Amino acid sequence: MATETRPTLFTAAEELPKAYDPKTVEGAVYQWWEASGFFAPPPERPDEPEPFVIILPPPNVTGSLHNGHAMYTVEDVLIRWRRMQGVPTLWLPGADHASIAVHVVIERELAKEGLTRQQLGRAAFLERVQTFIHHYGDRILFQLRSLGFSLDWSRYVFTMDPGPAQAVRTAFKRLYDRGLIYRANRMVNWDPVNQTTVSDLEVDQIEEDGHLWYIRYDVEGASGQSVTVATTRPETMLGDTAVAVNPTDERYRALIGKTLVLPLLRRRIPVIADDHVDPTFGTGAVKVTPAHDWNDYEVGLRHNLPQITIFTFDGRLNDAAGPYAGLTIPEARARVLDDLQRGSNLVKTEAHRHSVPHAERGSATLEPMLSMQWWVDMKPLAAPAIAAARDGRIRFVPERFADEYFRWLEHIQDWCISRQLWWGHQIPVWYTPDGRIVVSEHEFPTAEELPADVDPATLTRDPDVLDTWFSSALWPFSTLGWPEETPDLRRFYPTSVMETGYDIIFFWVARMIFQGLAMMDDVPFRTVYLHGMVRDERGQKMSKTKGNVLDPLDLTDRFGTDALRFTLMTMGSPGNDINLSVERIEGNRNFANKLWNVARFVLANITPEQIARDASGAPAAPDAREVGLADRWIVSRLHVLEGEVTRLLEGYLLGEAGRQIYDFLWGDLADWYIEAAKPRLHGASAAVVRQTLAYTLERALRLLHPFMPFITETIWQRLPHGGDALIVAPWPEPGLADSEAEGAFSLLIDLVRAVRNARSEAGVEPGMWIAATIAAGPHADALTAQREVFSRLARVADDQLTIAAAVDVPAQATAVVVADVVVYLTGMVDVAAERARLTRDIEEAGGHADRTRAQLANENFVARAKPDVVQAARERLAAADERVTRLRARLAALGDERS
Repeated sequence: MATETRPTLFTAAEELPKAYDPKTVEGAVYQWWEASGFFAPPPERPDEPEPFVIILPPPNVTGSLHNGHAMYTVEDVLIRWRRMQGVPTLWLPGADHASIAVHVVIERELAKEGLTRQQLGRAAFLERVQTFIHHYGDRILFQLRSLGFSLDWSRYVFTMDPGPAQAVRTAFKRLYDRGLIYRANRMVNWDPVNQTTVSDLEVDQIEEDGHLWYIRYDVEGASGQSVTVATTRPETMLGDTAVAVNPTDERYRALIGKTLVLPLLRRRIPVIADDHVDPTFGTGAVKVTPAHDWNDYEVGLRHNLPQITIFTFDGRLNDAAGPYAGLTIPEARARVLDDLQRGSNLVKTEAHRHSVPHAERGSATLEPMLSMQWWVDMKPLAAPAIAAARDGRIRFVPERFADEYFRWLEHIQDWCISRQLWWGHQIPVWYTPDGRIVVSEHEFPTAEELPADVDPATLTRDPDVLDTWFSSALWPFSTLGWPEETPDLRRFYPTSVMETGYDIIFFWVARMIFQGLAMMDDVPFRTVYLHGMVRDERGQKMSKTKGNVLDPLDLTDRFGTDALRFTLMTMGSPGNDINLSVERIEGNRNFANKLWNVARFVLANITPEQIARDASGAPAAPDAREVGLADRWIVSRLHVLEGEVTRLLEGYLLGEAGRQIYDFLWGDLADWYIEAAKPRLHGASAAVVRQTLAYTLERALRLLHPFMPFITETIWQRLPHGGDALIVAPWPEPGLADSEAEGAFSLLIDLVRAVRNARSEAGVEPGMWIAATIAAGPHADALTAQREVFSRLARVADDQLTIAAAVDVPAQATAVVVADVVVYLTGMVDVAAERARLTRDIEEAGGHADRTRAQLANENFVARAKPDVVQAARERLAAADERVTRLRARLAALGDERS
């Protein structure tokens, strides 16, 4: 909660500098917010509304800020909005230990020293990790602060802290006790460089140019008979235990059940029939290596084939490979091919492009291998997670991602959770000398957990660590103190929103849901908001190799944090990728400058004493008895905006909410109201204009604050306001709309725009005053009342402006029509020159229309051209005809040449 005595940020007497410089503002404002305690939720009250809670997706503790982290702005917008609504709000920060990512970095440094982690030893390796984290671990946290994220840093959690570590052990034991965690020798993705298993979800399938080798396997006891198989991995033939053919393939029907002789090792293997075999690939016969291929593993289980492992965990061949033992995989491939060639068993070689699995971290080529690992039985956990989304307890934004969630969970495979690494949560399993398993939720098994006949000193702990995503799956409740029944857990679980990238629905979102249901018997959050990827302006993925990376810290240094935040929010929509461009960020920097100049104008024309206040101390709405049309219009526009922005935020349409605020501030307020109000600041209406300016700007700043917090807080502190800070100022409740004022002033705006367009088309200098006669019909009185505003904004000389219900049409006038009002403009052009120019333009546009019309009259063109080409021609003709009509109307408006 905010402290009673807070440091001071600005005083109302301080003037806004002439130019907005984010660098002089952002650091001081953030430090003031944090020191004042604004980021923390208030103490619990018995009658408080349901808290709004977001748990920050934890960045890697050793990472650095990138544009994916910048998308946390979505969360900050939601948090700041709900905080201003008076809802108890918690945004809890943390960081992930990033097991394999840290390993990759540390082992790369060890390699420079000529060492491996095995040579260094576990204890010394973990010391290196701690040193590394101590040196770099706070970097990402400072960078998160730099983007203005209003996180409650007093509740910061690291995944390796004692609390989350206890949660991991407790969850593991509970799942084990329910029979949902087991140990088995199964197929895994093996990384021979980092020497660990890799999740299916963390495999990059990369297309590579390789070869398809055709190898002849002789039929035992049948001279001249053989079967040729095609393979992209010839070295794995050393682990073959069968050759498979499709049972419907007539070419091999007679060979099913026969025995083949494996080349090189002379092992006897059967020919089997299996529906898995594609008769059209290669020769239609495939080698079966159950220990080193995912599909072959399943075939082997169906046919009870031996599983012969030929690779070691460091990527060499073992004794089962016979004379090839000790070779690396690339060395073995070369030797096997050479030996096959010499033995006349290599039939042919073809170039072949195929998909090769690589580790997402470190890019090592992965090998399918059988390995003894720990697994989670997923079917019983997936069913409740599916039900929670189907019955509406969890909502996906956008909804289309629910289908992907269902699809994955409905076909889910068991989860391999063990990793052969040292940094991470060590699996809470100990082995007795005779191989019995002891699982404990404590740092060491208690006497009650041990078999009576086991001496604790004889226990050996499982050396593996858990998949990082295991601890991350507990994040929504482990961060709140679970498994202890803490006040935070009781108050803040379930959380409100989980906001993250759509690319980790399976890695993380689904796992949090099933773990929340399994451990807490409730969903971990009510809404899943999924943002898209941040790409370059051409839609390409950003990468250092492409040279197209936009560093968010560089962007905030150049344009300010608010400009980047606002760009990210207004360029995208839920679930869709963002094509980020420097030009858009620069444009929103200009928006910040525009807002700054608006504020300077307002502050230059008001003093705190001149502004009436409401009960909260904020500027009150202008007195309805004193307001003019422009005042009524801008206040109504503000009130409508307040309702729209709230509605859009409730629907998670943050981008559209930001765009509407932008249009209001730049368009309605700056371009129209202020320009219309300037003359009135020096007359009888000055007081109501000042009140309208203060009321409108102060409330608009509240709407904009979640998107652009730094500049809005800085300006708001100088304005008359109530309360200590904009970050905790009340969210505006929508006021009443004034449709009559909006209609009347909108007509005035449309008329000014039409006159400006006509002036531009006629080439009139911007500062030149012209004459106008307005046939206003039923709007004559309303427009007469706004005569001064229209004259100033349209640059029409007051002494040459006539407004009446009906008028005589001036000679040689340009007519512009808006609704049922006609404005006749004179004094803009040299009439003779304008008539000649319009005549030339009509001839040019008419010629273009005639040529296009002739093209469309050609039946061959219409019949043979692509439909989109024909349609484009029709659209060109319509546009040309419309232009001719418009130009002729303007020519007619100039009058007869002799008049």
